[in-house]
Amino acid sequence: MEPLTQRSRKVVNKKMTFMERIYLPAILHGMWITFSHFFKKKSTVSYPDVLRPIAPVYRGQHVLKRDEEGKERCTACGLCAVACPAEAITMVAAEAKPEEAHLYREEKYAATYEINMLRCIFCGLCEEACPKEAIFLTDRLVDAEYNRGSFIYGKDKLVEPTDERVDVSKRQVWTYQNQ
Repeated sequence: MEPLTQRSRKVVNKKMTFMERIYLPAILHGMWITFSHFFKKKSTVSYPDVLRPIAPVYRGQHVLKRDEEGKERCTACGLCAVACPAEAITMVAAEAKPEEAHLYREEKYAATYEINMLRCIFCGLCEEACPKEAIFLTDRLVDAEYNRGSFIYGKDKLVEPTDERVDVSKRQVWTYQNQ
């Protein structure tokens, strides 16, 4: 009976030579690879002192932007939470009282706005879905923490401070020009 394919091969039980039996060539080859790595450039950096260059399209920590008057832009429409594939964003909407008119742009605002940074995949769909341009991903790194509870960022960590503005224009301009 003839085989259907020509893939089968005869197994040959070839005797190993003396050098192959003592594994000396394999050991020397491994030592040569190890020795050659001593003279290559190191890929590690001393992080707090030396920073690696970050790409202009890097997506890091989120920020909730304020408008020119210092009012929060977020109107708690929930589109960012719906667009998030990891379901990392949760919010509770509330209506602003007349005495809070200087804090919010419209009568509806996010009373609580939380992002679970352990679930977030930094895809940027939340900033694309936002009609008010309230949420952006910045070039800042997410801080390392020791417990899981501190990775749930609320408005205290997300809202842009009134005294210092977070510049997101560099990343936004680069992505729109190069698409």
